[in-house]
Amino acid sequence: MTRTIAIGDIHGCSIALAALMEAIDPKPNDTIIPLGDYVDRGIDSKGVLDQLIQLSERCKLVPILGNHDQMMLHARDGESDFQFWLNCGGDSALDSYGSTGQLDLIPRKHTRFLESCHSYFETETHIFLHANYTPDLSLHDHDDHTIRWLSLRDYVPQRIHSSGKIAVVGHTPHDEIFDLGHLVCIDTGVCNGGWLTALDVESGEIWQVNEWGEFRKEQTENS
Repeated sequence: MTRTIAIGDIHGCSIALAALMEAIDPKPNDTIIPLGDYVDRGIDSKGVLDQLIQLSERCKLVPILGNHDQMMLHARDGESDFQFWLNCGGDSALDSYGSTGQLDLIPRKHTRFLESCHSYFETETHIFLHANYTPDLSLHDHDDHTIRWLSLRDYVPQRIHSSGKIAVVGHTPHDEIFDLGHLVCIDTGVCNGGWLTALDVESGEIWQVNEWGEFRKEQTENS
């Protein structure tokens, strides 16, 4: 049996990601889709990227590029981009490499990984993006702002995408999974005292773990 599993925003919480992967135990035929924002805010962005690179050797990994990951890449483009990233949580990401001020401490394999990330991914039944979508617009024609930056607090699509597929997104943290049927947001705020959520989109199985690698009590009681 193969699985298609989406993972919400990780934001430097490497302990949570490690616990999640131990529980899921990805197999070679599984497709794992992290929805972006691997870096910033949490204490170990470096560890998260190391784990994701290793995970790509265990299963089919389809990483989506989040806005924070994009900021990390753009930080190399000039001082204003660098400062913008730092102000959005990039300081914690650089701390995980050993220095707040030295971009050259970030290994090339990490920037290559981020450069290889996808803007979106589709299966026969679902579409996967970091932030948001416009119902009548093809995924290929979406602008950067919508798919990486547009919060569900500002705009919630009221109907299914024109492809007829359910959208699975992150980016906008909620206390619980935000499920409208045609759209599911699985950013549950792990770096703000919430949970890192993984969702098997076919079976509906959910895994949730906090920043310290502890699984949600209600989940384990009901399993």
